[in-house]
Amino acid sequence: MSQRKIPAADREFIAVLADVAYGNPFTPQRAALVSRLAPGATLADQITDREALARVVAPRLQPYLRAGLADFADADRRLLEPALLYVCYHRAVPPLDALIERQAGKGGEPIAVSGADEAIGELVRCGFDEERAMSYYALYFQLRRGFYFIVRSLAGECESMRQLREALWNNIFTNDMRGFMSALWNRMEDFSTLVLGETGTGKGAVAAAIGRSGYIPYDAARRRFAANFTETFIDINLSQFAENLIESELFGHRKGAFTGAIDQHEGVFERCNAHGALFLDEIGEVSIPVQIKLLQVLQERTFTPVGGREKKRFSGRVIAATNQPLGALRRGGRFRNDFFYRLCSDVIEVPTLRQRIAESPAELEQLVRLLVARIAGAEIPELVTNVLEALERDLPRGYGWPGNVRELEQAVRRILLTGRYAGEAADAALADDDRLARQLKAGALSADALLGGYCAQLYRQLGSYTEVAKRVGLDPRTTRKYVQAGTQP
Repeated sequence: MSQRKIPAADREFIAVLADVAYGNPFTPQRAALVSRLAPGATLADQITDREALARVVAPRLQPYLRAGLADFADADRRLLEPALLYVCYHRAVPPLDALIERQAGKGGEPIAVSGADEAIGELVRCGFDEERAMSYYALYFQLRRGFYFIVRSLAGECESMRQLREALWNNIFTNDMRGFMSALWNRMEDFSTLVLGETGTGKGAVAAAIGRSGYIPYDAARRRFAANFTETFIDINLSQFAENLIESELFGHRKGAFTGAIDQHEGVFERCNAHGALFLDEIGEVSIPVQIKLLQVLQERTFTPVGGREKKRFSGRVIAATNQPLGALRRGGRFRNDFFYRLCSDVIEVPTLRQRIAESPAELEQLVRLLVARIAGAEIPELVTNVLEALERDLPRGYGWPGNVRELEQAVRRILLTGRYAGEAADAALADDDRLARQLKAGALSADALLGGYCAQLYRQLGSYTEVAKRVGLDPRTTRKYVQAGTQP
């Protein structure tokens, strides 16, 4: 029996649609592709209105939807597949979005899915076998979670935030989903991620967006997904634990493993879901022995609880973050190079608030609007105006926001309570750091002045003479002297 061929008039349209379907939705190039398919449907439309392009694409592809893939030769079938997947995806979106909204913030068992039979059935009618159809349906769910957490958690329209969203999408789905769908969708645990940025920039939100957007299979027998995405992400702040407890928190321990181990304890590696991710915050704080053990987990994908012998499998993904300069830590021997290279399959840098405002002054107003709505539970323009007026009145021009978005959130709360916000003394510390860098670049520092400035900078970060002394190799009393000297104008 003769097989149908895609007319030349449709081939280019379908090929461009494949680039849209498989590409990163947060790139500037996406807008150009969208305009070729649907003049007037911009990139912003695609992010805020899921139907913008689908309204144009679906009618044009309707004949192919009715015919299905079986009527076409192999080459045309491969060309047509992403177009049909795209149309079916948009039809499956509403119940998936509703599921995400219902499940978000709720622990426990995954919620039953509505609309799954219809979505999978449509894929089967298009010519995909049932197993592939269920895999694609799970991919649809992953795509919607990716959008949800990237767009909802990382607001901001400046260029650095657009680049951050682009980087996050690449981290979750790669830069071209053809490779992801063919070979990598179930191999992403091999790609560790290092998130860098100052305190308060939102590294935790970045990690959570990755950790909650992993692939989760659809369980047709139970009519739900195999895991609750709210429980697939586990985070631990490594700086909170004493050296003698951190291995237990990471790997767990067996009863009697050490004094005080009266019960068996599961560490975060054991609790992490096979479809999830483990976020190791403040990775720059861990000792060399702990780095070696973490390196072994990343290399072998196994770990052993303290006091145990049985090796356990770790199947999740690892995300690590620090606000410290890893280059300096590596040069100083405090962070192993082999550990760094195991962590840095991808390195994502989160921009500071001062950088974002410098790129786009409107960024501050947008963030204030979102924070007020979050705090008040609704958009209240008068409160937004009050906050913006207080910030304009009370803060010096060019205020550096040393605490970044976290500081801004507390500033909004303080203004709502007291009507005022005078800024943080830490802003002066930033000025001191800048002055030290300029003097160093100009070669205008004596050895004592350099050491004093460096000790003062570390003290502002660590808040402890003892910790500074450990970093610089001096006794605490001498360190105090240098810190005090370095804080003099």
